[in-house]
Amino acid sequence: MLAARHVVCALSGGVDSAVAALLLRRRGYQVTGVFMKNWDSLDEHGVCAADRDCEDAYRVCQVLDIPFHQVSYVKEYWNEVFSDFLNEYERGRTPNPDIVCNKHIKFSCFFHYAVDNLAVKLLQAADSFKDQTFFLSQVSQDALRRTIFPLGGLTKDFVKKIAAENRLHHVLQKKESMGICFVGKRNFEHFILQYLQPRPGKFISIEDNSVLGTHKGWFLYTLGQRAKISGLREPWYVVEKDAAKGDVLVAPRTDHPALYRDLLRTSRVHWIAEEPPAPLVRDKMMECHFRFRHQMALVPCVLTLNQDGTVWVTAVKAVRALALGQFAVFYKGDECLGSGKILRLGPSAYTLQKGRSRARVAPEGSSEGPSKDPGPCPTP
Repeated sequence: MLAARHVVCALSGGVDSAVAALLLRRRGYQVTGVFMKNWDSLDEHGVCAADRDCEDAYRVCQVLDIPFHQVSYVKEYWNEVFSDFLNEYERGRTPNPDIVCNKHIKFSCFFHYAVDNLAVKLLQAADSFKDQTFFLSQVSQDALRRTIFPLGGLTKDFVKKIAAENRLHHVLQKKESMGICFVGKRNFEHFILQYLQPRPGKFISIEDNSVLGTHKGWFLYTLGQRAKISGLREPWYVVEKDAAKGDVLVAPRTDHPALYRDLLRTSRVHWIAEEPPAPLVRDKMMECHFRFRHQMALVPCVLTLNQDGTVWVTAVKAVRALALGQFAVFYKGDECLGSGKILRLGPSAYTLQKGRSRARVAPEGSSEGPSKDPGPCPTP
């Protein structure tokens, strides 16, 4: 992942700042050139020298193919630098306006402009297996502006090569750290039940409502995982949980339609750029991709923006084992846009199939038309 790679380069219209921008671009930074206008009087020929410098700075940006901005600090320069310059001379002193300019203009006014107006993008890493954007999707823009990821452009094999070349052999053979750090290799059920009281319940077949076994707590299971049901040889998988009754609903196949959904609603989305993407704000809908597990393939989807900042996510194709509490993380190309916690799920493919079956067997001539597919609809 790459963050804090967007830099602002002050361009004076001279060679030094032009080459500085060139070198930053070659080193992989996204560079924006900015010209500061601090003085607006005309020279002895009636031409503003600042305008010539601004034109040269603009041409530098054209040559380097980088964005160009212009800011004016004429008032600030007069108050903080030139007034001090006149006051010092009036007192018989020899001032140094360049030091005062750096303090009050370049590293105050201009610094805050750069920090406040140029957002950092969070990009996927070169090594897709080690990409961490999924886990960084709730980090603030302010934090990312002050963060660098030195390994973002490197593969794990190349990282190991660098380690070997620099006598860091003792860390080369260590296994990858995976899973929840504070659980480690311990049995997850035993670990959780040290902190949460057991809530015994039943495993119930979603197909015929038969009781298949018992468990120690519905909260111990997540959708899609295999349910360990004593006495059953064939595998059954968790498809729904009933918190009110404490029951866990299971299905007999890993690809059972009860595991598949194409609709969810999130909490208020945390956008990396702090605001929703412009097309989503304009149209209230936007195509992008999302994932809800690290390293899973990106899923094409359509976002529908709600007034409260939440979004409906409609997957182009139903996906397996969506679960409440997971984060839906959104991507546009290589850029991670942000994420929202999944708070509501649409109906499963199995529920929709049953609804269609009931509609087909409805008596002819009924005053009511075929029932619509159950479940929520994405409305802004």
